[in-house]
Amino acid sequence: MSHKCFLVELTAEERVYLKQLVACGSPKTRPRRRAQIWLLCDQGPEGPAWTDERTAEAVAVTPMTVYRARQALVLEGMEAALQRKPRPPRPPKLDGTAQAELARLACSTPPPGRARWTLKLLAAELVALEVVDSIAPETVRRALKKTR
Repeated sequence: MSHKCFLVELTAEERVYLKQLVACGSPKTRPRRRAQIWLLCDQGPEGPAWTDERTAEAVAVTPMTVYRARQALVLEGMEAALQRKPRPPRPPKLDGTAQAELARLACSTPPPGRARWTLKLLAAELVALEVVDSIAPETVRRALKKTR
């Protein structure tokens, strides 16, 4: 990134706060790493004003990560950029009836030519029976593990 669209200019209070965040060894990696990036990219009078490439090398991230951290600080503000955005909850792939159907299927006799049901076969059969639109074998494994 040769030019900087999102300039980081920290105030003295922000700089002190970020230095404390880095020094205390925050248990969360993302806020500490972003604080390190912002301190190195600081274009203010007391900041080192490092390039994205040099900052990325010092913090062991990619230059794109440095760019996105600067962008988040400028567009969202410091507190919002330090926190992860909450993800909307997703409904489970297998509800109660689908789990019951999976258990029934797993306990039934396997298809011809097979000695037993595999996770892939169970997932494919759930899709074929139109119990679900699509499902991963790992989801089938987790659901079966809960039913035992």
